[in-house]
Amino acid sequence: MPALLTSPPGSLASRPRVELAPPSAYTLGPEACLLAKRAGLEADPWQADSLDLMMSVRPDGKWACFEFAEWVPRQNGKGAILEIRALAGFLLLGEKLLMWSAHEYKTAIRAFRRMKQLLKRLGKQVGANENLLEVDGIRIKINNTNGEEGFERLDTGAELKFIARSKGSGRGFTGTTNIIDEAFAYTWDQNEALMPTMRAVANPQIIYTSTPPLSGDSGVVMYALRQRAEAGGDASLGYRDWGLAGDLEPKSLAEINLDDPRLWAATNPAWGYRVTEEATARDRRGMSDEGFGREILGIWPKRVEGSTVIDPAKWAAMLDEGSVRDQDAGLALGVDISPLRDSAAICVYGLRADGMGHAQIADYRPGTKWLIPRLVELRAGLEPLTIALGRGTFAFLKTALDKEGFQVPEDPEEPESGDLAVTGAIDMAAAAGQVLEGVREQQFRVVPNRHLDVAVAGAKTKSSGDTIAWTPVKSDVDITPLVAMSLARWSYDVRAHLLADADYDLLGSVF
Repeated sequence: MPALLTSPPGSLASRPRVELAPPSAYTLGPEACLLAKRAGLEADPWQADSLDLMMSVRPDGKWACFEFAEWVPRQNGKGAILEIRALAGFLLLGEKLLMWSAHEYKTAIRAFRRMKQLLKRLGKQVGANENLLEVDGIRIKINNTNGEEGFERLDTGAELKFIARSKGSGRGFTGTTNIIDEAFAYTWDQNEALMPTMRAVANPQIIYTSTPPLSGDSGVVMYALRQRAEAGGDASLGYRDWGLAGDLEPKSLAEINLDDPRLWAATNPAWGYRVTEEATARDRRGMSDEGFGREILGIWPKRVEGSTVIDPAKWAAMLDEGSVRDQDAGLALGVDISPLRDSAAICVYGLRADGMGHAQIADYRPGTKWLIPRLVELRAGLEPLTIALGRGTFAFLKTALDKEGFQVPEDPEEPESGDLAVTGAIDMAAAAGQVLEGVREQQFRVVPNRHLDVAVAGAKTKSSGDTIAWTPVKSDVDITPLVAMSLARWSYDVRAHLLADADYDLLGSVF
């Protein structure tokens, strides 16, 4: 039975608050740390402890931790743990394929470049070929091809690959070791694509690292791992959580002294190494209680199932009755029709003179017969850069749109002013994600509209593969105004820069 240890803060980050350690006979952690030290990467004590648990071995020679999770606040050096583990697997352990994945391509590339530096410090370039290294007699090929970044051992064919995650990004690869960086954005669909790749591997391992989830309805794999750790009885899960107990609800945060340096030190294991009291005090002054609690103290959001995803308080802060669009910045229209074709909405999106985004519902009515005449009127009066609508809405309106001269660009990279932007699932996911980020970061302002408020209050997101989409919390909520706003904002973002020289907006003061 694994040992589940929970300890209150007090020993200044000597151990995590929660630690689950499966039984083992020995560990390869020290050997991994010695290799990394040769490359100039010396593990902090907490990092060495993490690797000791992660790389602990059963009497039969297999990993004690088939799964290993390390949840730690920002800037403590969790990336170094992964680098040390990857170096050891690639150079010492003879693992056939190590897959390092991150939520975003740029994060995966940063890890690739860091690993390249470490390998170069360990070895030397072979001749004039800057993409060929030799480390302790092992020749290593560096692959810099976009989307295929990684390293290959020329003696064994072993590979270390760096990828951005998607539903199918791990499908087809039989990973010996799978590193899940940024696990807060790791989904069930991605997990289900990855797990079967390890079935035929004799001694596989999957490693998760992350700060807490961004919200209570995300990070589903992280919440599942936490639940398994707290339940106990999982003989193949290694688990460490440095964050404070509790959640990010205001009532819970009110019971925590967020200004106590002892809590700062207890939740940040790199305290005294790369995390200082001075820097943490700056974070405290500059961050909200919720942000500081999550990012610096490692407190998790309260788990939420099936709730709205747009914070009502943040939405309310974006409402501005006096918001006015800059007439010289152009505009986009977003159009959506409800699934039963019993309502439709049109939204305007542009920029204000201060650079903030500006969103406004141009029209919302029952039925759809009014929609094409209104679009014709708005096209003539406002000369929009683009008019965005989903694929289903476009199919429904196509005959009428063709009749009125609305066109889809022959080349999406070279649209003309007023062309339609027809979105597929990936673009719709981007549109929803941009609104979520925009609300979270307060990037635009909205002219108040009752129908839009109802849609925002009654909407949540659903996942499908590696995409998300708006869906109503209850079946009787009409979210077409929110979808129209999302489409307008997305299309303005992707089309405005392509049409920067267009002459438009004869009646910009209307919306």
